[in-house]
Amino acid sequence: MWKFLSDHWRDGIEILILAVAIYQIFRAFRATRGARILVGLVVILVAVTLLLRLFEFAVISWIITRAALLLVFAVPIIFQPELRNALAKLGSSRFFSFSNRSQLDFLEDFEDSVIALSKKRIGALFAIERDIALKPFEETGVALNADFSPELAMTVFFPKSPLHDGGMVIANKKMSAAACVFPVSQRELSDRSIGLRHRAAIGVSEETDCIAVIVSEETGAISICMDGQLERNLGEVKFRERMAEIFLADENNHEKGVPKEPGAQDRVAASSDRDLVPD
Repeated sequence: MWKFLSDHWRDGIEILILAVAIYQIFRAFRATRGARILVGLVVILVAVTLLLRLFEFAVISWIITRAALLLVFAVPIIFQPELRNALAKLGSSRFFSFSNRSQLDFLEDFEDSVIALSKKRIGALFAIERDIALKPFEETGVALNADFSPELAMTVFFPKSPLHDGGMVIANKKMSAAACVFPVSQRELSDRSIGLRHRAAIGVSEETDCIAVIVSEETGAISICMDGQLERNLGEVKFRERMAEIFLADENNHEKGVPKEPGAQDRVAASSDRDLVPD
């Protein structure tokens, strides 16, 4: 057994590499327009190879061997869309990423969405997942599993939409679920005007390390809640600054979070800026 392994260990590695390569090709072409073309080429190639091996057609074998060289030029043309998508995914993966461009793009879209909701005074509640999974809360709502976009966020929270009640869970830059039920904080707050939407944001941020963002339906005010700390009535500039501080900080600060300030849990706006009607 040891002699067999010492003589053929390279064969095992070669088989493993081929298996991984075939699986990755399958994943890249699955559910694409080029998938059927690829399957057809593989079937034809296998069938022709078996016929040539079985009947030993020398002339046809010579023609097929020379014609196969054309595939080197034909494959990139036939599968050009699929190859572009595969290379784009490879370049955007974390292993090969040298910047946080993807994070910046998501933050810009998210900030634009929140500001647009605020200007239209459309109430909204987002919970952005970090280290602690929000799966239990996702299961209380309707699964979306969609790429984040300002238009979809506006559609979900539009007052006539069936999904506008409850919160939206965002995980891995995707809209995982909407109309989710978040736990309402039972902590006694000094400001009695804080409504259920804000209390739900406090509650979910107390139980997890998520970042909750709230848009008031009555005033359009934007609030951020983290670790049970509520920051209310943020202007557009301040909101963008706080999001950048939270998500674009260095890795150590991102893992530890922003240090709590004394009395931060009771931080509320001035009485003239408070919501008069609970959310």
